[in-house]
Amino acid sequence: MLDFSGKAALITGASRGIGRATALSLAGAGADVAINFKSSVEEARRVALEIEALGRRCIIAQGDVSVPADVDRVVQMTLDSFGKIDILVNNAGFHRDTLLVRMSVEDWDAVMDTNLRGAFLCTKAVLRIMLKQRGGRIVNIGSLSGLAGNAGQANYAAAKAGLIGFTKSVAREMGPRGITANLVAAGLVSTKLTSTVSQEIVDKALSLVSVGRLGTPEDIANAAVFLASDHAAYITGQVLVVDGGLSFG
Repeated sequence: MLDFSGKAALITGASRGIGRATALSLAGAGADVAINFKSSVEEARRVALEIEALGRRCIIAQGDVSVPADVDRVVQMTLDSFGKIDILVNNAGFHRDTLLVRMSVEDWDAVMDTNLRGAFLCTKAVLRIMLKQRGGRIVNIGSLSGLAGNAGQANYAAAKAGLIGFTKSVAREMGPRGITANLVAAGLVSTKLTSTVSQEIVDKALSLVSVGRLGTPEDIANAAVFLASDHAAYITGQVLVVDGGLSFG
């Protein structure tokens, strides 16, 4: 059983979906958790209550991960509350899908800012703390789109592909300092983010998924939590695909 007793984690975009599932899983294993969110304060409060019901400490920290001042404030709130940050899960993200010929510069920038710039800002801020602690775990939540591309998702796929390169670079830089960085590449997961995907696309994807179902937020969270654990101390710079067999279907 994974044990995170005495550990403190910061999870971005943690008020719902994969972020929420990861927060609850880490808390269930003994970690104190800081929940970052951008706008859904009521959802964040509900998650915080669930974590506190597990007997763990929790704070909610509102902020836009693409804004440096917000990131610095969220990280400082976490450090002030827990005295340390052992785990960072860069989960915040969204998509704004359209064919490339119709994609606006605003569509491109907005997706890149949250999905890639946000991970950069959060990681840089937290590394200052982890370096002093001489250890830490960084887990980035990616997507199959970042490995294979996807029609109508040039912005999202580019951001997630960039996140893979970013993860590997952080792993190379920080490995000697006891800090690991890995990425979970999620397949088609049933969340609010994917609820706007057309049924035609869902049905087509399901026909290729070996296990015959959509993923759940918990499926992705389980992988992220493992990579954040001491059991994964010798794993870094890796892309763990969690897609029910979709990518080889």
